[in-house]
Amino acid sequence: MAYLLRALIVLINAGFFITFLSAKGVITFEKFHHIHLAIPSYLLMIFVQAFVMFFFIGCSRLGENVHTILFSKENKLSELFDEIPHDLAPYKKEVTKLNSQLLVHKRQVIPHVMLIICLATLGFLLGGAHDTNLVGKNIHQGAIYGLLVALILGSIREWIHLGKNHRLLRELKGLFQIPDSSM
Repeated sequence: MAYLLRALIVLINAGFFITFLSAKGVITFEKFHHIHLAIPSYLLMIFVQAFVMFFFIGCSRLGENVHTILFSKENKLSELFDEIPHDLAPYKKEVTKLNSQLLVHKRQVIPHVMLIICLATLGFLLGGAHDTNLVGKNIHQGAIYGLLVALILGSIREWIHLGKNHRLLRELKGLFQIPDSSM
C-alpha cells in the first residue's frame, strides 16, 4: 500500500507542476489551458491526500487495537494467537513500542495532509474567483505559491513516513502472523 501511495504522491506532484508551469507559460498545450489541467489535478490531489490520511489513521488504529487486546482484562487473546503463550511480556513490550511509533507517524503526517487539502481548495476556489474577476491575480498566486511550498514539504514528509509506517506495519503483522492481505 505504501508503494501505491508513493506512486500517487509522485503523480499529484507531477500534475500540480504541469498545471503550474502551464499557468506560467513555460509549457503550452494546444487544446488545454491551465484551468483545464487544474480541475483534474485538484480532484486527484484531494483524493490522494485523503487516501494518505486514512492509511495513517488505519495503521495507527490497528496498532491501538492490538495494544488494547494485549492489555485488556478480557480474554480476547485468541484473536491474536492460535496458541496463547504463557509469557506475554515480550509481545507487550514490542506492541507498546510499535503502537507509539505508529501514533507518532500519524501525528507527523496528518497536519501536512490537512494543510495541503486546505491550500489546494483555497487556491482552486480563488482561481475560479480570479477567472470571474472577483479577486486579483496576486491573491490567487499567493495561495498557489503557499500550496507549492506545502506540497513539496508535505510530500517529502509523507514519503519518509510512508516508508517507516510500512516497515512498522510489517513488523506488527509479522509478530502475530497476520496475513499481508489484511489491514
